[in-house]
Amino acid sequence: MRAYLIVWRLPSAPVLLLAGFAGRLPSAMVPLALLLMVQQQTGSYAIAGLSSATLGIAAAGMAPVLGRLADRRGPRSILLTQAAVYPLLLGLLVAVVLGGAPLAALLGASALAGMATPLVSGTVRALWSRVDARVRPTAFALDATATELVFVVGPSLVAVLAVFASPALALALAGALAVSGALGIGTSRATRSYVPVAGSRSGVFSTVLAPGMPRLLLSGTALMLGFGALEVAIPAFADAAGSPGMSGLLLAVWSLGSVAGGLWFGARVLSISLPRQYRLLLLGVTIGLAPLAWISSPWALGVLLFLGGTAIAPTLTVQNTMVGSLAPEHATTEAFTWLSTITVGASAVGAAVGGALIEGPAGVSGSLALAAAGAAGAVAVTLVPGRRPGVVRPVRQPVAA
Repeated sequence: MRAYLIVWRLPSAPVLLLAGFAGRLPSAMVPLALLLMVQQQTGSYAIAGLSSATLGIAAAGMAPVLGRLADRRGPRSILLTQAAVYPLLLGLLVAVVLGGAPLAALLGASALAGMATPLVSGTVRALWSRVDARVRPTAFALDATATELVFVVGPSLVAVLAVFASPALALALAGALAVSGALGIGTSRATRSYVPVAGSRSGVFSTVLAPGMPRLLLSGTALMLGFGALEVAIPAFADAAGSPGMSGLLLAVWSLGSVAGGLWFGARVLSISLPRQYRLLLLGVTIGLAPLAWISSPWALGVLLFLGGTAIAPTLTVQNTMVGSLAPEHATTEAFTWLSTITVGASAVGAAVGGALIEGPAGVSGSLALAAAGAAGAVAVTLVPGRRPGVVRPVRQPVAA
């Protein structure tokens, strides 16, 4: 606990953690709430899924653009502008859906709302990467744990509001949380004192192609593809076992396992190099996912998901730490937004492929096997030799974060 108290006592840490948590909740709430609202209005899961996917793709595509702008001019003006614009565009989206507008208008409103999604996650991680190197891993561990909690709390809030009120109310709450998160981060001492680092920007993909980054992002892509398949397989597994109501519980148990692992890992000081930690943790994720395809009981699946989940937040902690150390110092926010983009994209592809496997001869076991294969692929990528940074990065100057 001492390590976490040290991070918490940093001047802006409580704001980054609490406002960061609030600002990230919409990423777990809006896609699901939009899906439910559109399905209720149109009666079509295809249209609902298309609108939700459009929102997610627009958010993922815009994030690196905003990340690059934040690195050049600072994130404060971007966050404050998004705090004003995002709730308006969410309101427009609700009006379009409830008004029965044509498909083109629905997709356009979904894309606009996605593009305006506040740049909370990339900003928070970029600020954590500027704290003292001695507490940076613990800060990233807290960040990864908070992110896992987002995907426990967010969908639960949507489910409760959808049952007892309406999905539109869930979108309204998500908008309020996004505003509070963006304003909290945007007005924090750490953001106000943010000084952009000068550096050359040779091309659109210069940050992605920095030494060490392609291999890290490719391994992350493989891992998230597997997670996307697992997120589809778990509800299908519960349904096939005759307990469809357990799907939410199983997903929550998986995330809680990750939370437990993240809290344990963040309090540890390891002498192993970051690349080796990352490889070993990915191997741990693979071992945790490997038996799932042969399980027939939802209760046994829950136990294995909890145990296997304990390696996830530690893996993401090391992944974030490596991004912070590998990214060019003048493009840290952009680097973290690229990580978020591949997370969304790869998860979507994994969900689509996993869904196809479930509907085909492979069934649920095929999708569960794909989850393990994705994690194994991530391990394999880390074994491929790659370019190393030519110079040692200087230690970042601590900021009030």
